[in-house]
Amino acid sequence: MPCKTVEELEVILEEAKSYTKEGKVADYIPALSKANPDNLSIAVIYPNGTCYSAGCIKEKITLQSISKVLTLALALMESGEDTVFQKVGYEPTGDPFNSIVKLEMSNPSKPLNPMINAGALAVTSMIKGSSVKERFDNILEFVKKLSGNDDISYSEEVARSEYETSHLNRALCHFMKQHGIINEDVEELLDLYTKQCAIEVNCLDLARIGIIFAMDGVEPGTNNRIMPAHVARICKTFMVTCGMYNASGEFAVRVGIPAKSGVSGGILGAVPNRFGIGISGPALDDKGNSVAGLKLLEILAKKYSLSMF
Repeated sequence: MPCKTVEELEVILEEAKSYTKEGKVADYIPALSKANPDNLSIAVIYPNGTCYSAGCIKEKITLQSISKVLTLALALMESGEDTVFQKVGYEPTGDPFNSIVKLEMSNPSKPLNPMINAGALAVTSMIKGSSVKERFDNILEFVKKLSGNDDISYSEEVARSEYETSHLNRALCHFMKQHGIINEDVEELLDLYTKQCAIEVNCLDLARIGIIFAMDGVEPGTNNRIMPAHVARICKTFMVTCGMYNASGEFAVRVGIPAKSGVSGGILGAVPNRFGIGISGPALDDKGNSVAGLKLLEILAKKYSLSMF
């Protein structure tokens, strides 16, 4: 078991924290620009319930792109693998997460994978419910169940800020609607998607979600099955191949665990059969990943041989 004491984890956190100076917070979403770039926190949860944490662990961040993994799991559970992958592909992309290029080049014009914005929008369009509110409540309840935290909600300010500045996502939606990938009102889908991205968690919540993926969908302690094993496996596979934007290949070499990042600075990690990791560090690199969060995972991976490969 790595990190046998909190002090051990705190030493590693301090080593990684100096890298926050190399990044900057996401300012293209106005509400996210208010985050403190010096913040860094981590929680590690084991199957027996032991939790070690360090840093500003109660600091809330929004899920952002981490939500893509969770809505993928929910869509797979609600609609099945065949239906989901009629609308979105399996393949990694070397392009930025918000690129439209591959949509134009692909035939049929469906997103390459569920971890880029176009793919995530297509997946969110499959979430069941008769209204935006009902569908969002569906997503939120799933996040609460995964995290074991009934107090989780969302930031109306961040959701509104993203909705008002989502011009590129609007373009992606209209392109996909033209080609039959999505079939609903674009503004309603963006309303749902921006609320999904604005769900607020801390690194403890992320670590609890991570341990469920790590244990193939089973909640440690209760042995409750939160998701089917094959759904957890599919999600972890996408986390490995596409989870860290267009730095996923380098991350697989340097760290080698299933992980998903978000532009709020969050990272969700799931070390198969070993533990879940939650990280919050708002200072980002040019790919949109937490600079210090990546360094933290790299140090942990080397020190405790975490890589799957």
